[in-house]
Amino acid sequence: MFGGGGMNPRKMKQMMKQMGIDVEEIDAERVVIETADGDDLVFDGADVTKMDAQGQETYQIVGSPDAVADAGAGGSPSAVEGGDGSVDATERDAGVTDAIPDEDVALVAERAGVPQSAAREALENVDGDLAAAIAELE
Repeated sequence: MFGGGGMNPRKMKQMMKQMGIDVEEIDAERVVIETADGDDLVFDGADVTKMDAQGQETYQIVGSPDAVADAGAGGSPSAVEGGDGSVDATERDAGVTDAIPDEDVALVAERAGVPQSAAREALENVDGDLAAAIAELE
């Protein structure tokens, strides 16, 4: 989990807990980092660890990314490459898209401090973009 210079991982975890640092492994299937220059970084099957130290969350991604011209994570669903069940603009406009995942609704509701109905509506308004929905509600 961590490189501790030969330190016992169990002891390292215990020390971190004593210092108030919580560590959680995240079962991520795909991580996308959108860059300003348009070459997005896509990590498939990466190991993701979340550390919470005094309210400050830090994420560590371990894996090899692929550089993609536009991964489509923050854009419209039509920007995602097809062939894998992705939705094009015609299907989205016709209402064929999948419902917003309940996990996303719960996350937005918790972060923005609003009821889940308001969180769902905000997510639908921004095509499922979590950050945009939270910003809209704050």
